[in-house]
Amino acid sequence: MEAATTNITSENHTFKWNPVSTTILLIMVGLISYFFYLEYLSVPAAIVLTIASVFLARSIHIADQWEKAVVLRMGKFNGLKGPGIFMIVPILDKIDKFIDQRVRVTEFKADQTLTKDTVPVNVDAVVYWTVWDVEKAALEVQEYRTAIWQIAQTALRDMIGKNELADLLQEREKIAEDLQKILDHNTNPWGITCQTVGIKDIIIPQTLADAMSKEAQAERERRARVILGTAETEIAEKFAKASEQYKNNPVALHLRGMNMLFEGLKEKGSMVIVPSSALDSMNLGAMGGLISLAKSNEPEKKI
Repeated sequence: MEAATTNITSENHTFKWNPVSTTILLIMVGLISYFFYLEYLSVPAAIVLTIASVFLARSIHIADQWEKAVVLRMGKFNGLKGPGIFMIVPILDKIDKFIDQRVRVTEFKADQTLTKDTVPVNVDAVVYWTVWDVEKAALEVQEYRTAIWQIAQTALRDMIGKNELADLLQEREKIAEDLQKILDHNTNPWGITCQTVGIKDIIIPQTLADAMSKEAQAERERRARVILGTAETEIAEKFAKASEQYKNNPVALHLRGMNMLFEGLKEKGSMVIVPSSALDSMNLGAMGGLISLAKSNEPEKKI
């Protein structure tokens, strides 16, 4: 709120120093003094001309390219001036304020606001807006920057209360879009349009963050076990199909047994444990002895 107040004070200025009016005033005062010194002017004439020079200088103003000046005549709205150099009628006219028409940004937040499922959260957001109708912005609302900040904060709190925490975390873009529509609807009568709203940060209690982290970890472990169980089921189905093939083809089973034994005894010093029934059915004992004898007779490799 302090930042918003500071920006308001710096923007709604009614007096801007400009070099044109200052230069004209200095030149006029210099000429009057010079002619008065040469006694071409009397004292009353010099005073009158000096006052006229001040009024002339005060009537000249300059508005920057991105702003408009709101001019009041005898307290009533007279028109908009600028950008560039312009003149007003001294005493009758007054510049109420200069209004910036560039895109501006306002930060706002909601602290310890309860969601629909009663979870306190802190939400930081930002809105980008611009004045598209200077006359409405000057006449319809007193301090439009403060009004935008207040209505944005209120709308954000209302949006948080209508959504659950999961929706806030997962649908930030949608919530920001809905918030932008609400702000634009409320500020359009003031000649202001809210172009974009962004959710910068959503802060939840630390205890809840720890619980959500544990829940996510448990969910990952559950998925890993499900995947492992699915893989085991697929392997069992493949083994079942293989057993059907081996059941009707003893030669294939015998060859598979030889391959398994060979793979197990490739490394020197390895030990393979097989069921005793396999020794009889596939004659693995004789094959194992022959393979071991062959490996023992191999010449050792020189290093």
